[in-house]
Amino acid sequence: MSRVYLCRLMIKGLIFDLDGTITNTLPLCVKAFRQALEPLAGRQFSDEEIVATFGPSEEGTVDALVHEHYDKGLSDYLLFYREQIAAEHGPSPSLTEWLSCLKRSGVRLALVTGKGAGSTAITLAKFNLSEYFEHVGTGSRSGPVKEKRIAEVVEEWGFSLDEIAYVGDAPSDVVAAKNVGVKMILANWFTHDEAPNRLDADVCADSVEEAQEWLKAASL
Repeated sequence: MSRVYLCRLMIKGLIFDLDGTITNTLPLCVKAFRQALEPLAGRQFSDEEIVATFGPSEEGTVDALVHEHYDKGLSDYLLFYREQIAAEHGPSPSLTEWLSCLKRSGVRLALVTGKGAGSTAITLAKFNLSEYFEHVGTGSRSGPVKEKRIAEVVEEWGFSLDEIAYVGDAPSDVVAAKNVGVKMILANWFTHDEAPNRLDADVCADSVEEAQEWLKAASL
């Protein structure tokens, strides 16, 4: 994608999700939760039981599953997450190149994730991602705040709503983006869901290239 082309984009700002969008870290999250929390709870957790607590940050998951061992559970989770995050969980070369090209072209980039500040910092440092984002918004122990965080970026940038798009992988991401009023790119490149729940996403992209093509079409 050329620099000249990017400079003509009608989208002036992109806000990215992290887990399942930039990084393939969702399986790692589930694994680390199981390793950290099962010994404290004295029982096993199914994937579904763990995922059902998502929305709040990892602090919320620990609170929901081992409330009485909160401090130990969170500490162990972050320890296991840090120890086991690896290249296989990182962004694809095409995604990294896309971020680089967008930044070079002056498109403003932000990160809004449901992850807590601790695991977000670990992930950004592991894959050298901090340089791309001028704004990083993280999740809350008390409940989902993604809609609020997206709205904060919109206010900070001062662009019109149709000049901003959110890039995320979950149906809840679509709802949050649409409630704020920004465009929505549903990232399907890690999940490869054959029948993704698009809801009102502007595009469902099975690859980074499809997301780029949508941006191109939106500029015509």
